Amino acid sequence: MPFLIVVFIIIVIIAIRSIKIVQQSEVCIIERLGRFHKVAEPGVNIIVPFVDNVRAVVSLKQQTMDIPPQGVITADNVTITIDTVVFYKITDPTKAIYEIQNLTQGIQYLAITTIRDIVGKMELDQTFSSRDLINDRLRAILDEATDIWGCKIDRVEIKDITPPPDIRDAMEKQMNAERNKRALILQAEGERQSQITLAEGRKEAAILDAEAEKESQIRRAAGEAEAIKKVAEARSKEISMVYEAIKAADPNEKLVQLKSLETLQEVAKGEANKIFIPFEATSTLSSLGSIKDVMTDDKK
Repeated sequence: MPFLIVVFIIIVIIAIRSIKIVQQSEVCIIERLGRFHKVAEPGVNIIVPFVDNVRAVVSLKQQTMDIPPQGVITADNVTITIDTVVFYKITDPTKAIYEIQNLTQGIQYLAITTIRDIVGKMELDQTFSSRDLINDRLRAILDEATDIWGCKIDRVEIKDITPPPDIRDAMEKQMNAERNKRALILQAEGERQSQITLAEGRKEAAILDAEAEKESQIRRAAGEAEAIKKVAEARSKEISMVYEAIKAADPNEKLVQLKSLETLQEVAKGEANKIFIPFEATSTLSSLGSIKDVMTDDKK
């Protein structure tokens, strides 16, 4: 009876060691008597107890590796600290186990040396403005170098670039000066645009005032001309009425001469200092003396 119990225990142990369950997204490297035998896929796998051995369990998921911050000297002799993270995935578990002793350390050391090589050829300002370029070049170099290890580098991202404190202070002062410069330029541009707008407004106002004054003068001149025309027409009508009345009264020659003199007197009251008298009117003037004498004798 005890013998059967021992045999049963041995069978259970052998059965347990013969069954190997592999999780999803993982594979197992199986060695038989010290040599590579096969890659155990996810699920239930049967192995030979005490002959087959599980060398390693390899994850096929995408993995991340945080590279410790590294001091790098740029082309203009400035020491900066770069913090990087690498995203990689194992594509060939056999190479990842047998082609390199420690895959993660190999990727880490390779990333450090590559970062120093790439950034060491750039100046400080260029490193801040060329992160995407550094990421792409670093990923391409690491992907090519790790291909023989059965690994694929998917992405490389620079998390932070930290310059020395004195350089950082100088950069902050430079950025503040640049901001102040841009602010002054924008303010000057705004003032210039405002002055241009005001000058254009004054110009348009002057043009409108001139046009209004011109229109006013034209209308005033037109009104005065119309008034003169109406006055002339009224005077013409008055003269015509007087003439018709005199003509209807059948005046004699002396009455006409007297009316001519009265008209001449009214004309002489004008602003003109010179009066041109027709030659025919001299006879009327010459008879003034005799008319005066006659009127005097009548009074007497």
